[in-house]
Amino acid sequence: MSPTKSKETFSAEEKAAMRARAKELKLAEEGEQAIEAALKKMTPPDRALGKRVHELVTKTAPDLTPKTWYGMPAYANKNGKVICYFKNAGKFKMRYSEFGFNDSAKLDDGSMWPIVYALTKLTKADEVRIVQLVKQAVS
Repeated sequence: MSPTKSKETFSAEEKAAMRARAKELKLAEEGEQAIEAALKKMTPPDRALGKRVHELVTKTAPDLTPKTWYGMPAYANKNGKVICYFKNAGKFKMRYSEFGFNDSAKLDDGSMWPIVYALTKLTKADEVRIVQLVKQAVS
């Protein structure tokens, strides 16, 4: 064995896994920055709702990658598919903000179920419901 070569080297699979993890971390960091920038553009009431939704989603489902989706805070699975998102009222001049889920979310319940929720404020009960929905969506 040459003196410059280490006894322990990583296999191709281990190197690929390390590169994948580094990419995941970079995407999450970039996503956090993008969400922060999106929140800054919102009105104070929308920003407060968006920040709280962000806290609830990232705490409940830390494996989801934060990103923006059409300029809105969103959270994607490992395949890059958006599971849930926050749409602020000001974005489309609506009277309420929305917390919604895409078809990748596992919310199926019979032949019809809600996927978008109107938000005007967040009570403790609302926060509990969001946590439950996010847990179900990623299950």
